[in-house]
Amino acid sequence: MAGFLDRAKEQAQRGLTQGKQKIDEVQEKRAGDALLKKLGAAYYAERRGSGSPEATAQALQAVEAHVAANGDGFLHGT
Repeated sequence: MAGFLDRAKEQAQRGLTQGKQKIDEVQEKRAGDALLKKLGAAYYAERRGSGSPEATAQALQAVEAHVAANGDGFLHGT
């Protein structure tokens, strides 16, 4: 009986770990998507004459920092 409970506990722990990893991935993707949206808005504003190259550069740096910290998976729609 103890062996069964140990296996069930181990399986539950693996499920929790996998669930947390998936939540982390989703949060990283959402953060990356938000940064891309800000970059697009900054670029659009710059092209329309109401934004600045500095704002676009800052938004690009934020995207690059996110990629360096979390990878570029969010860029590929994963």
